[in-house]
Amino acid sequence: MFRGRYPVLVFFITLFFFSPSLFGGMNSMTKALVKKGELRLSFAHPLDTKKIRHFTLPNPHREIYDFKEMKLAHSRVPLGLGNNVRIAQNNANTVRVVIESKSPFKPTAYQPLFSKASYHISLPRKSAYLQKDFTPAKQAYAKPREQKVTRQHHTEVIVIDAGHGGHDSGAIGGGKREKDLVLAISRKVTKQLKKRGFPVYLTRSSDRFLKLHERTRIADRKDAKVFISIHANAIAQSKRDKMHGIETFFLQNTRDERSQRIAARENEAVLKGTDRVSKNVIIDSVLNGPKIVESNKLAIDIHKRMMANARSLYRDVKDGGVRHAPFYVLVGASRPSVLIEVGYISHPKERKRLFSAEYQNLLAKGIAEGIENYLRNRRREIDL
Repeated sequence: MFRGRYPVLVFFITLFFFSPSLFGGMNSMTKALVKKGELRLSFAHPLDTKKIRHFTLPNPHREIYDFKEMKLAHSRVPLGLGNNVRIAQNNANTVRVVIESKSPFKPTAYQPLFSKASYHISLPRKSAYLQKDFTPAKQAYAKPREQKVTRQHHTEVIVIDAGHGGHDSGAIGGGKREKDLVLAISRKVTKQLKKRGFPVYLTRSSDRFLKLHERTRIADRKDAKVFISIHANAIAQSKRDKMHGIETFFLQNTRDERSQRIAARENEAVLKGTDRVSKNVIIDSVLNGPKIVESNKLAIDIHKRMMANARSLYRDVKDGGVRHAPFYVLVGASRPSVLIEVGYISHPKERKRLFSAEYQNLLAKGIAEGIENYLRNRRREIDL
């Protein structure tokens, strides 16, 4: 009775397992995790392995996998993989996976038999990963290398923008003002970056208000590598005990109501007096900004290190994630740019932390580490 249907069934099984190319067009990487010595990647559609380019680079040893016609489904995909595995949107149509090790190794990459929307890559043993070696000989080698890195930082200018200022107090909670908080954190970030050898400039070092173009002009004038704008969030009185956590934004339009609300509040002061035509020009810049991909990478690196540092002492810090929104203060910076909401000043418990020097130092250290990681990865990508 199944004789007439069986060939059809065989045809569709064959189609599913052996013809991923029929699902042509742009695919997306939805998940990445390290498990049982493998990097396990998941995709929205069956993966066409013909669109994977694999090559190797030395000093340090790197196994590179380029997934063509691929996008990252969301900003959390590259998080939590460890220091030796990196995933990024290399260009508009390619996701790059980099596996770094102390010594050469030959990875095994394959698609699981019954999961054509997955791809597994074996990782080197832990002993092969790049790790710190504390023997005297290695320490002697590390010292000149560290000096070399510090000298390299001397050309990597960073601009830190402390939001609000002057007549614009920003968010207010419990008698505390956002403008004072973000200036204090910005100063600490500056100190952390200078310790690492970076030249750093603050858009404001005192309590004064800056217009939109003034906040980004210094970044262009100094030819900064990155522009970081620091803010604190707030919510209505009825929800003040519920909303808290760290959020990191990069520039892009969004339909997400919460992101739109946050952006609208931050944009209100800097856009005051701007006519409708000028606003439309700014919106066009938002939609067509050439630095969106790099800003996303920068946001991921900063957010990851901020969360790690904050949770080293405060395990209950909420992770608000990396998100995108049309923050106009980021439009004028023609370089990778990020806006950080360090927490909710309207939340009583979080507000108390935010105004403590200990917590500010944790956040500042995380921001500095994130910037340093991003620039180090960019140098490696350029070397490719």
